[in-house]
Amino acid sequence: MNSQGPQQHSITEAAAEWAVRLHAGALSEQEQAELRQWIARDSRHEGALRFAEQTWAALGEVHKDEPVHRQRPATPTPPVRRSKRRRPWQRAAAVALIVVVAGVGWVRGPDVLLHLQADYVTQKGEVRTVQLADGSKVELDSASAIRLDYDGVQRGISLLQGSALFDVAPMKGEETRPFVVHSAGGQTRALGTRFVVEREGQSQAWVGVLQHSVEVSMQASPTTGPAERVVQQGQAARYSPDDGVVSLDQFDVDRATSWRRGVLIFDRQPLAKVIEQLNRYRPGRVVLADAALGEREVSGVFRLDMLDSALATLTQELQVQRLDLAGLSLIY
Repeated sequence: MNSQGPQQHSITEAAAEWAVRLHAGALSEQEQAELRQWIARDSRHEGALRFAEQTWAALGEVHKDEPVHRQRPATPTPPVRRSKRRRPWQRAAAVALIVVVAGVGWVRGPDVLLHLQADYVTQKGEVRTVQLADGSKVELDSASAIRLDYDGVQRGISLLQGSALFDVAPMKGEETRPFVVHSAGGQTRALGTRFVVEREGQSQAWVGVLQHSVEVSMQASPTTGPAERVVQQGQAARYSPDDGVVSLDQFDVDRATSWRRGVLIFDRQPLAKVIEQLNRYRPGRVVLADAALGEREVSGVFRLDMLDSALATLTQELQVQRLDLAGLSLIY
């Protein structure tokens, strides 16, 4: 079933066309300007282009270690002047790409795009440790995803979803590149070894430091608040375009990373917040039918491998009703 409307289908077509043209070779100066204008015209365009390029790469047309979206022509690269006339193979390729993107990608939505963008992804309830080539380690929380962007300048990692704890190999010997985590419009530069980043939305994340310190900065100047801050061991900060980088007082980093020990810890947390966390780790979805219930406070320690029992205990202790349907639990 194709869920695209006429406007979205038009975006998909244009994105597929640009993806094929980018793969064919360097764009002329005029084409580069046209591409920039097209991306700026609608907030959906960049994501659609990225998805089309990743789909092309996934089909085997581009080397998996060199995705096209990281090779868009830059100003130092002299443009290759080509005729604007499309070659037959380019037109056919664009049509094929449109079929794949429209027929698969947008139906399954963000999940497909996430898997194409990411180098490592965890499913619901899965916690995974990844050993990187430089000796650094990443512990991925449930339903999380990262992309490796190591280059000659920095050891870059993009946190695309969820949260991850980074145990950073130090800069010594031949390793002189800083370790930087990019996510939600900000970046975290390691000044020590161990820290966690959790992406809370498209433009908001928090950072907690378990050892030494990190430097957190925004990619663009925030409306209010500082654009950067050094966060010390045991401290945490949240960043957003509205408030900048703000310290989180009384934030317990160890408790927030309890998933590493196979448990979730809640101390007088609203039930709505607890349910939100359970939905990150437990298959299916729990829904509160009464908004007032969401304000009731909950405390407890729940094992990740026994979340069904935790949900049963919650409903019993709060004296509420629960109705289980296919993949859905309704609390009222």
